[in-house]
Amino acid sequence: MASVTRAVFGELPSGGGTVEKFQLQSDLLRVDIISWGCTITALEVKDRQGRASDVVLGFAELEVRTLTCPRCYHVQHSSEEGYLQKQPYFGAVIGRVANRIAKGTFKVDGKEYHLAINKEPNSLHGGVRGFDKVLWTPRVLSNGVQFSRISPDGEEGYPGELKVWVTYTLDGGELIVNYRAQASQATPVNLTNHSYFNLAGQASPNINDHEVTIEADTYLPVDETLIPTGEVAPVQGTAFDLRKPVELGKHLQDFHLNGFDHNFCLKGSKEKHFCARVHHAASGRVLEVYTTQPGVQFYTGNFLDGTLKGKNGAVYPKHSGFCLETQNWPDAVNQPRFPPVLLRPGEEYDHTTWFKFSVA
Repeated sequence: MASVTRAVFGELPSGGGTVEKFQLQSDLLRVDIISWGCTITALEVKDRQGRASDVVLGFAELEVRTLTCPRCYHVQHSSEEGYLQKQPYFGAVIGRVANRIAKGTFKVDGKEYHLAINKEPNSLHGGVRGFDKVLWTPRVLSNGVQFSRISPDGEEGYPGELKVWVTYTLDGGELIVNYRAQASQATPVNLTNHSYFNLAGQASPNINDHEVTIEADTYLPVDETLIPTGEVAPVQGTAFDLRKPVELGKHLQDFHLNGFDHNFCLKGSKEKHFCARVHHAASGRVLEVYTTQPGVQFYTGNFLDGTLKGKNGAVYPKHSGFCLETQNWPDAVNQPRFPPVLLRPGEEYDHTTWFKFSVA
């Protein structure tokens, strides 16, 4: 059984509210989650020697701290930065729609909608102020925490009011994330968590020595702006065939790849099914992912560039973390061949992802 503790994490500027931190702890895991963006800020996992390390990238503070020299009064930045600055969605819940929508436009029942363009020329991860950049209302559970909010009609250009619940629970070595939503009118919904993992520890320089398996026979090729072309391509004989374990660094080198930032089309149904496995041989840590979603975006931190200073002064260069964002397929609202993404009144969006940690 997990224990749950609650504390203040920080205050939002201009009286915007108090951000709280919830710590979930079992014999095998410790997870810290804040009410700003439902963000996982730390996740401690034991290695085969029983030593715990934090395996998610992120910050220790809500915002950048400044230090003033007592002698010259010169203002200096702290060695750490924070979640309120511009940063690549570390640990946050993404919505209303994760991933990209081509040119920020789509039609629902004949009416065209226009979203904020925050990643030229497309809309990315819910827009300028997506679900990762809002304060959620928490409720403590016996073995976890549930966050809720109401996204108003027209928020970031999306139609209808959307009621959303995100629930994190801990069961031994398994972190379970459930997403539920209800809409007042038809709207696209695609929720995920954007944690960056490094099973060697969040301060480790790269993920090259991680062995990756993804249970997918097909993937989605993308254009130069990372929008799916519409083709559902077989992985057989390509760099995207991860059905058997590959050592990531060697695999990228062998195929002359900059990294992965692609949706893999999962084999499973709407029930719980295996998605991916990542093994770090040196520590023995293993992450297995199960989900009810039809896809997973495998991202290898290609846009990290070492400019952000994270927890304990860690620097996050390119390929220093990986994401397994369980999701519907990108741009599904504009792609009739993709799994349906519209949520209509009277229906309930209900998806779950399981992150299972062990040692081998």
